[in-house]
Amino acid sequence: MISPFSEYMEWAKTRSGARFNLASSGIEGFPLAELGELPALETNGPGGYGYAPLLERLARKAGVEPDRVVHATGTSMANLLAMAAVASPGDEVLVEEPTYSLLTDAARWLGLALRRFPRRREDGFAVTPRLVEERLTRRTRLVVLTNLHNPSSAFAGEEVLRSVGEAARSVGARVLVDEVYLESLAVLGRSFTSAAQLGPTFVVTSSLTKAYGLSGLRCGWAVAAPELAWRMWRLNDLFGVIPAHPAELLSVLALDRLERPAARARRILETNTATVNGFLASRADLECRPLDGGMIAFPRLRGGQVEALCERVRREETTVVPGRFFGAPDHFRLALGCAPETLQGGLSRLAWALDGREV
Repeated sequence: MISPFSEYMEWAKTRSGARFNLASSGIEGFPLAELGELPALETNGPGGYGYAPLLERLARKAGVEPDRVVHATGTSMANLLAMAAVASPGDEVLVEEPTYSLLTDAARWLGLALRRFPRRREDGFAVTPRLVEERLTRRTRLVVLTNLHNPSSAFAGEEVLRSVGEAARSVGARVLVDEVYLESLAVLGRSFTSAAQLGPTFVVTSSLTKAYGLSGLRCGWAVAAPELAWRMWRLNDLFGVIPAHPAELLSVLALDRLERPAARARRILETNTATVNGFLASRADLECRPLDGGMIAFPRLRGGQVEALCERVRREETTVVPGRFFGAPDHFRLALGCAPETLQGGLSRLAWALDGREV
């Protein structure tokens, strides 16, 4: 029997909290008061399939028509809906490795036959279209990848995504691209092309959670071809039914004033990227390419056991995410979204743990 549970989420909710939390995957929470004057909140909304003002703003952000947008409870629900809408039990889904475990957990729970294509460490965890094409079969209905890559922050550009899309179309499959970390490039002022602009083969998911510090709004979305988006809305009747209307209203406000949390996130990421890159360059016992955009790093421990290291840093009131949750047990994920002083304190304790010293 396939487990309906996520080992990673249980760990994240019960064991990742710490004084120096370097395991949290997004920018620390943005204070609601800093969005400015709040709208009049109502408990109940119009219901139906999407709150029109929110769908209009999400469509504008994505550069598509509203009939291509599905509002969902965070990126993870958007991913689940996308997988369920595209593939049926027994169909093959081809997922990157390493990757965020909720993607593979959801695929297994849906009864999909899981295949993997590698994002190799020696290639900087890049997407290599040839390696995707080699793993496709006539049973493949969906290719799944993250961009920026979760856990390494590696970027897949437009040319690479187009090549993956062409390979997927050759066997009648679609491509699901989780772009939640791509939002970090937006807050840093970098230019990029969303896969939502590359044609109906692609389904894109994202949210306001990671890059903007607005996790509590649960404002996630998917962008898909209109007929597929409608199928996702109907599937969401099994899960979301009617969304919390106060969260819809606050999400509209946040999207109207997104420059405020974006400016704060940019300050945090620019400071913390320099700090993390300096730390990684100073450690011969860690292997990791410098970050150039993104919010997470994925160092490899050159010697010793990552699980033991994670336990040592936890004793020093610090947490990082063990790489086993991503399928890479000799790595750990390090997050940059905390306050700069929290990051500095956590990295000091990580250094002590790597050196075998105590505080």
